[in-house]
Amino acid sequence: MARITMREAISQALWEEMERDTDVIIIGEEVGVWGGTYAVTKGFYDHFGPERVRDTPIAEAAIVAAAIGSALTGLRPVAELMTINFAFSAMDHIVNQAAKLRYMFNGQMMVPIVIRAVGGGGRQLGATHSQTPDAVFAHFPGLKVVSPGTPADAKGLLKSAIRSNDPVLFIEHATLYQTRGEVPEEEYLIPIGASKVQRSGKDVTIVTYSKMLEISLKAADVLSKEGIEVEIVDLRTLRPLDMGPVLESFQKTNRAVIVEEGWKSYGVGAEVAARIYEEAFDYVDAPIKRVAQKEVPAPYNRKLEQMAFPNVDDVANAVREVLRG
Repeated sequence: MARITMREAISQALWEEMERDTDVIIIGEEVGVWGGTYAVTKGFYDHFGPERVRDTPIAEAAIVAAAIGSALTGLRPVAELMTINFAFSAMDHIVNQAAKLRYMFNGQMMVPIVIRAVGGGGRQLGATHSQTPDAVFAHFPGLKVVSPGTPADAKGLLKSAIRSNDPVLFIEHATLYQTRGEVPEEEYLIPIGASKVQRSGKDVTIVTYSKMLEISLKAADVLSKEGIEVEIVDLRTLRPLDMGPVLESFQKTNRAVIVEEGWKSYGVGAEVAARIYEEAFDYVDAPIKRVAQKEVPAPYNRKLEQMAFPNVDDVANAVREVLRG
């Protein structure tokens, strides 16, 4: 095992898959000579060359469209969008073309593309660059949506995404690139669509993913000092959504808190809560609580931004509340 950052884990996954398969290419803004906005592809241009690492204009629709076209002709492109907020400019290509072509043509063609996009807030980038619209994309069948919270999961899931014959939106949280974790040194894959228990407990189930896994783990440490042991289930993938570990945990604890960075209305938490009520209603001992971003566009001001996003106290208080219920 090696202790590396999320950035290094993602970079390793890309490098290893490009070495393994010459059909894997990278396209996007500043991915080549500059080495990527977040330095994930630093050194790739010199090693793999301009044919396989292509800089593009600032045109997200063109980036995704080019990825779709190259996939249809036999390549396996990894398209990088500087931020998921810019994916709205390529919405038609992502949800109406990439997500539907294989189905509409009865499997006669595949669209094996990975769209890497940086999501989330917390870096004072303003309302239009700090969104977490994961639930929007997860709404569409045909598109897999992955959002890891640890370096090990990021590497294993990205390798699986690149090898998938379906389009995958791979969301990397902007504030997790420096997060360190243990990553196996040998090759490994993590299947897309498999949730994971990241911390065992007996009192309350926390369901979360991405950046909020880190927040939830910190809240669990605080609660443990009070004699409260929470179990944390990391979704890792939003579509397909694996509810198995969630339901198994809930049947043990009978209480749940769902933590997401996106807005509460129509969000991931709403879907997970509905599934629990539908499939495990007999085990409910208290109303399910949801912790999410305040229902406002993300503020630019640092203190206001911190107030808008879920924090450790928010999660810990929600756990205490469901225990009182």
